[in-house]
Amino acid sequence: MNKISRYTKIVLLSILVLFVMNGCKKKHSPMAQVLFKKYQNKVYNNLDPEAFSTVFQQMLVEKKSLMTNPKLISAFYEQHNYEPVFVLQHLPKDELQVMASYYQKAGEHGLDPKLFQSDRISELLKKIGDKNSIKTVDEAYQNMAELEILTANSLINYSNALQFGVISPKKIYARYFTETKRPDILSMTHVLEVNNLKSFLDSIQPKNPQYLALQKALQSGETAPGMSKTETERILKVNLERLRWKNKPTEERYVIVNIPDYRLNVMDHDSSVLNMKVCVGEGRNKTNEDNVAEYSEDDKVRDVPFTRETPQLNSEINSVQVNPIWNIPQSIASNEIIKEAAEDPYYLSNKNIDVYKGGKKVEDPETINWASVSKDNLPYTFKQQSGGDNSLGKIKFLFPNKSSVYLHDTPAQAPFKQAMRAVSHGCVRLEKPLDLAHTLFGDGSQFEQIKEDMQETDPKARNLSLPKKVPVYITYVTCWAENGKLVYRPDVYGLDIVLYTHIQKMLS
Repeated sequence: MNKISRYTKIVLLSILVLFVMNGCKKKHSPMAQVLFKKYQNKVYNNLDPEAFSTVFQQMLVEKKSLMTNPKLISAFYEQHNYEPVFVLQHLPKDELQVMASYYQKAGEHGLDPKLFQSDRISELLKKIGDKNSIKTVDEAYQNMAELEILTANSLINYSNALQFGVISPKKIYARYFTETKRPDILSMTHVLEVNNLKSFLDSIQPKNPQYLALQKALQSGETAPGMSKTETERILKVNLERLRWKNKPTEERYVIVNIPDYRLNVMDHDSSVLNMKVCVGEGRNKTNEDNVAEYSEDDKVRDVPFTRETPQLNSEINSVQVNPIWNIPQSIASNEIIKEAAEDPYYLSNKNIDVYKGGKKVEDPETINWASVSKDNLPYTFKQQSGGDNSLGKIKFLFPNKSSVYLHDTPAQAPFKQAMRAVSHGCVRLEKPLDLAHTLFGDGSQFEQIKEDMQETDPKARNLSLPKKVPVYITYVTCWAENGKLVYRPDVYGLDIVLYTHIQKMLS
């Protein structure tokens, strides 16, 4: 009796072990039933998930170099037992065909459908859907595996392109310091897990009125004044790309400078409450002689900015200095100040510029033979004291940045009458600095102090902190919608050229 009991226990234990082992096996979707029901190709009746898994894993390795995010995609399919997730979930509902149709219309965004392998995806969809095209199981595995990989890769790329842009500005521009959100693992994994492809594709279409206005102009073949249709198309494409970058102000109130427009606006709840001319840093393309068509060679794709170009950045204005003291940059001192001092021994005193050596003030700088001083190893530093000749004028607006630039007043008023105002050393000169101070500080004792100090005949530098920091954006846009029509500006820094050539290079 005990022997029978032990035997029964062994049998029952064996059955239990087999049950547990079978329960732990990876389960697969009914691939054969799904595809045969949809396309009535008898070959699909013989599909085996395990066999497909082997083919699929091998193709993931083979296509690794063609995927933008191979590690993420491979990890996703490892978690899903190497099943053709998109084929099984979206092909029966014809959603992959819908997806391909969106790719085919990428030109509406100024993008090439080739970026998303639209032709090859459409070809595979047609082949898989034709019950007479695929004649062997192995052929079915190969086509399904390729379609699955192309779908996953292209959907991530298309989603990233429309939501973040196809180019990372920080990678192509040497003087770009604006916080710009880029796609991350979380956002890309979300793309692979969408349930309704059409709803998702509709949700990521840009809806910004500026974007839609440029799209309309691109599709209608608008030609800008003084440009050819092809040139206009290129300008529209690069500015559509800029609009896709996630670097736009999100605050209700901020200061924004558009370099090619030579203008500053203070925005409050999407309305401009102050608008003025500005002068920006001198650019490499200020005569507008270069154009996008000329920049197709690899050596011209690199961004080599002129040393005086104003950088693109975002920060917060935290204070002002009234009657500022100018710590003259070494580049300006080497290339300009010592040259002027060599020609006129009283230039420094007339301009109220103090000279320092080893941190100590030089009492008689006019006795120095400035013509013999090496500009490459300049042992002197220079400070221009407050006054009417100070290059910063009577007020400067300070905000943290790596390029040591700021917004400031200027005694040089003539450039504000010019159309081309890329004339400074890199900082932004303001047409109406007192108006900006009033807008930022509002009425009250601080603003009254600023007005009083700016009128002093014996000016002294004074620092005042803003009651509340105000975001500032220095950006670069050459085409935008205004009052129902598009406004175009010259590419004074050649940044359109750099961006367009990088977009084109993606297709090579």
